[in-house]
Amino acid sequence: MSSAYLGMPAFPEAAKDSTKDATLRANLGHATRTIREKRARAVAELDDWAELRAAGKEIKERTLRRLDHYLLQAEAAVTAAGGVVHWAADAAEANRIVADLVRATGESEVVKVKSMATQEIGLNEALAAEGITAYETDLAELIVQLGDDLPSHILVPAIHRNRGEIRDIFAEAMGRWGRPAPEGLTDAPGELAEAARLHLREKFLRAEVAVSGANFLVAETGTLVVVESEGNGRMCLTLPETLISVVGIEKVIPSWQDLEVFLQLLPRSSTAERMNPYTSTWTGTTDGDGPKAFHLVLLDNGRTATLADRVGRQALRCIRCSACLNVCPVYERAGGHAYGSPYPGPIGAILTPQLRGLGTELDASLPFASTLCGACYEVCPVAIDIPEVLVHLREQAVEQGPGHRVEKAAMKAATWLLDHPAALAAAERAASATRALHPRKLPLPGPAKAWTDTRDLPDLPAESFRAWWAEHRDRKDGPA
Repeated sequence: MSSAYLGMPAFPEAAKDSTKDATLRANLGHATRTIREKRARAVAELDDWAELRAAGKEIKERTLRRLDHYLLQAEAAVTAAGGVVHWAADAAEANRIVADLVRATGESEVVKVKSMATQEIGLNEALAAEGITAYETDLAELIVQLGDDLPSHILVPAIHRNRGEIRDIFAEAMGRWGRPAPEGLTDAPGELAEAARLHLREKFLRAEVAVSGANFLVAETGTLVVVESEGNGRMCLTLPETLISVVGIEKVIPSWQDLEVFLQLLPRSSTAERMNPYTSTWTGTTDGDGPKAFHLVLLDNGRTATLADRVGRQALRCIRCSACLNVCPVYERAGGHAYGSPYPGPIGAILTPQLRGLGTELDASLPFASTLCGACYEVCPVAIDIPEVLVHLREQAVEQGPGHRVEKAAMKAATWLLDHPAALAAAERAASATRALHPRKLPLPGPAKAWTDTRDLPDLPAESFRAWWAEHRDRKDGPA
């Protein structure tokens, strides 16, 4: 995972700070509310949405069960079409492959079409260490890069920025990266888009190498697919002489017929559109058309280990639509940066700990970054049961880590008390007799204080059910 995220605090600590940022909460609240309302309307147009969702799930499940077969089929098809396939076991190997390929061209710059996989492996930082500059061309990714920031959303990486902030970033930073922002730039959306367009055009026209990701990889033909809304992807995929695509091994699907299902599910779930404005497909190389050299880097980086987990492997069905982020009450209030990963929100809470492991405090905290309300499962277009995986990972986190000492002690005491009925009855009598002395909140120290400070203790009745039952169980006419 990207070195940019190393050393970030655990989710509770990061969220404690981000939830105090009124501007962030306003930006997120407005954006996620707008997106989810539009999505709901787009999905409601289809009478067979439930059937499409089930089909997407089954295609992904079938593919994951035979992933080795489809990956080899894809490799053979890409190779036959003139491409070169590279296998990367982890981030370091993927970064080394891409850097070597760029250096072999003699170039020191690359343009990029948005790719979560390259964020995951920290490719930009790795290329910079080799003297190679990567230019982001997606508008939101450009905002993040110019602002020396980190993405906070899968679909809209700069969702935490408002128009005024974006205007300031463009005015201050564009000149350092290329063409400066126009004089007198305002925060009008049209002006901001035009400034980005002019800034990026010079990059596109001189770029000799491009790096992309892919939404899907069709095994039967070796075709890669990118869906996007701006046209920057089309420019990256067609103008440069060399194209390098870094793609997670879970992105493979068996056939073009399967692709039909996902091209209906993805746009409605992500951008609330009936179809994507730009759907680009490419298969190897073709003389006189597009890049002369094509390299496909198939990335594992924890995916094989995730595949081995019968419950956790559901996360590999994800098609990166971000619908789960837009309905999540935790994400809306905490923001994406609190997750310490390029994969924020509910899907990040189950995907990141599996790709990176639960060995750090941050990763072990992510499965707990949820209310388990289930809204994420309801909107997932491939029916990933995120709450089920969260509970599964919480169990692993407790087993592998030191756990919460207070919680463990409380559970141990409760177990003993429930195993000893006489002691339980005595405790109940004592609790009822002293109920007038009970505090409104339980004064616990340390991390538990965050829970008890916001919750009142329930009022105890004057008589326990056990005592009531002992008095009334033999009465023929029932309780008085």
